[in-house]
Amino acid sequence: MTQRLPQLNRRLLALLLAALPLAGASLSASAQGSTAKPQSGGTLTLATDLEPPSLVSFLDTNTRIRNISAKIVEGLLRYDSQFKPQPLLATSWSVSPDGLRYTFKLRPGVKWHDGKDFTAADVRFSLLAQKKQGPRGRITLANLERVDTPDPLTAVLVLSKPTPFLLKSLSSAELPIVPAHRYTEADPLTSPNQSAPIGTGPFVFAEWVRGSHLLLKKNPHYWQAGKPHLDRAVIKFIGDRAGIVAALEAGEIDVATNINLADLDRLAQNPKVQVDDSYDGFLNNAAFLEFNVEHPILAKPEVRQAIAHAIDRNALRTTVYYKRAEVVNSPVPSVLSSYYDDSTFQYGYDVARANQLLDQAGYPRQANGQRFALRITNIPGADFKRSSEFLRNALGRVGIKAELQDGDMASFFKRVYTARDFDLNINGLGRLFDPIVGVQRIYWSDGIKNPLIWINAAHYNNPQVDELFRQAAVEVDEGKRAGQFKQIQQIVGRELPVYPLVTVPGPSALNKRVHNFFNSIDLHAGDWSDAWVEGGK
Repeated sequence: MTQRLPQLNRRLLALLLAALPLAGASLSASAQGSTAKPQSGGTLTLATDLEPPSLVSFLDTNTRIRNISAKIVEGLLRYDSQFKPQPLLATSWSVSPDGLRYTFKLRPGVKWHDGKDFTAADVRFSLLAQKKQGPRGRITLANLERVDTPDPLTAVLVLSKPTPFLLKSLSSAELPIVPAHRYTEADPLTSPNQSAPIGTGPFVFAEWVRGSHLLLKKNPHYWQAGKPHLDRAVIKFIGDRAGIVAALEAGEIDVATNINLADLDRLAQNPKVQVDDSYDGFLNNAAFLEFNVEHPILAKPEVRQAIAHAIDRNALRTTVYYKRAEVVNSPVPSVLSSYYDDSTFQYGYDVARANQLLDQAGYPRQANGQRFALRITNIPGADFKRSSEFLRNALGRVGIKAELQDGDMASFFKRVYTARDFDLNINGLGRLFDPIVGVQRIYWSDGIKNPLIWINAAHYNNPQVDELFRQAAVEVDEGKRAGQFKQIQQIVGRELPVYPLVTVPGPSALNKRVHNFFNSIDLHAGDWSDAWVEGGK
């Protein structure tokens, strides 16, 4: 691991000092390290440049959605700093000796925001729907056969095979429990709950003015007495990142997210502002270069390897990410040390080697100095766009002409996952808490015949890799499981359908009147039940 990431992880551990004995228990430190007594009332105002397409991370775990969803809709469990499960909508749980039955006792007296009772039927609907249509749910819940509901407050997950990572996946943002009465099984994506959600969480949806703001109000009937402290939360959508920073400096907002990295050093000098660039230990976000391996030129591994050698990732880290990211050497996060193997991802910056590989692949430079042309697309976001520009310049140095393709999120999804009208794609993906959940989807060949967003944009197809993932998904022997993940990394590192680039920072800046802003290992996908502001407003 690099030097910076342990620093950030220690910082996160400082925020999450103790295992949470009860769901909703407040962490002992805020983003500012405050231990002052919380004040009730007031409004927290946050601004971001990216408006979500929907408000519930039910069938799309996009970061923009999950960060809002978790304030309204809850999961069965939450997690301490060591990923040990803690109660939330489930108060207790047990696992059968064969690992095939998970029995959850549900919290009594919980009401949906419309006054209806929360029951095991909601758990059954939510999990089965996410197993069928969720991009990550299809992997996480692949072995889920059924959900039994022997009584309204008991849900029994019956599995066909052991799923050793299941208890790490049941957070509010990752596998939210939604009200079954607000959905239809035929097409849950058409539910009004996706844009006007009803949940069980500490905040109630009030209004969403597209292009302007989202208003959340305190849930007066929240099951956890005395929470939340805030009366209201306003999330403003400001497309101009410079405008977000200006609003923070003027005191018009309390929290700024997705801000330009170039602004952080200046903001850190502001006595009224606290800069926080903690690395999200739940998502483990990273930027990847995905090759469309169905492209006749990119189908050749030596071409993909040449492109990897042409990219100076340290320079990318410095110029695009202002040294607030770290080079990534494997799709598996290095924090999962027992599973980590970067031995075949050794593609140091070497223009001479890149040129040699391209010559050997049969693509010599023409009279104009060019070998061939490729199109580069990227997930929307300022840093990803600048990464595309960086890549275009890098490819130009080895004779590859590159054209940039831009667009909004809808056009990105269509271009990459439906029409497949791209050659190279710079994507941001969460590597998460287990390789089966966060990494398998990057290489899973099921995504070719059953296309879904965030799954195998490269269209990589290696039956051996698929089989190793299948084995690791049910392996309960940690030593064998580690060996399977390391073998996968060795294969995909050689074949290189996807090239890891750098970690993706998620910096925020907060007015120092804000306390206890983070209360989850998932950072921005915490529920704000512990957050409070001095003086109100």
